[in-house]
Amino acid sequence: MKQVTIRTEYITLGQFLKLSECISTGGEAKPFLQENAVIINGEQDQRRGRKLYNEDIIDVEGCGVFQIISNVC
Repeated sequence: MKQVTIRTEYITLGQFLKLSECISTGGEAKPFLQENAVIINGEQDQRRGRKLYNEDIIDVEGCGVFQIISNVC
């Protein structure tokens, strides 16, 4: 499992896909989500605006399994 560190309370799924290098630009998020399964904490979700928080587990088809780590104090 790869860890993705953020410096805010949450990150959207679209931003996460870019940060985790599953996509190269934010404009690719919508088509990517239509073609690939994304499982967040055991439930499938395709909303690019979905908020991801500290310790969420994201399984992205063809890209890997990730955990969000937030550095917010």
